[in-house]
Amino acid sequence: MRSTKCQLLVTSLCVMLLGLSIATLSTVTHYGLHFTLISNVSLDSNAYRVIHHTAFYFGICLSMTLILAALLSSAATVRESQCLTAMGFFCFALAFCGLIPAACWRYTHSTEVEDSMMDVYDFVYEEVRRNTSSFRRHELTAIHEAFLCCGKHSPFGDTAIVENKTCPPGQVHDGQDCLQEIQDFLKKHMDFVFSLLGIAIGFTVYGMILTSFLWFSIHFSSNLYRKGKYILR
Repeated sequence: MRSTKCQLLVTSLCVMLLGLSIATLSTVTHYGLHFTLISNVSLDSNAYRVIHHTAFYFGICLSMTLILAALLSSAATVRESQCLTAMGFFCFALAFCGLIPAACWRYTHSTEVEDSMMDVYDFVYEEVRRNTSSFRRHELTAIHEAFLCCGKHSPFGDTAIVENKTCPPGQVHDGQDCLQEIQDFLKKHMDFVFSLLGIAIGFTVYGMILTSFLWFSIHFSSNLYRKGKYILR
């Protein structure tokens, strides 16, 4: 039982760090320059804004659940409380039920976020190319500066005028294609998110196993402690 308690304490510490990491990543994703630029520019018909806000709130709720599971498991280990152990197991199970759909969504919708971001850039770029809005020109310039890219390969004609007006001076001729830069940036970010989700799934499963084992250990040791005691009347 002592070995189980030590393992559960170490697991709880790792889960707490994972919860803090997920909260930090969710905050960076929601308030980061690259993501807020695209979110502010996107139209209501584009799916990116919904994904952007949903990912933030889901990440915060998931991180709070993991931190709560870690705190309850630590308290249950120290106090050897069956009630706290059961509550810790429930929080681990709740986090697991949230992590699995998130990982499955990332796997089955691997290109949806990338496509929605590139659709936003296409829309802004074409608006500037048609010279219908000076406000869009400022938005496109901000995107170019954030992603360190310049324009895109367009089949609708020469784009040098757009690039000269909206690209940073050093990126006009040597800048990378923005659609490719956006895709590469988001792919790296999503790969990191997927790796973090995988690690969190492993620790939540291990946490459920340890908390259930600790619950049974406390239960049976409590029964053995009472066994053989009699009340004299």
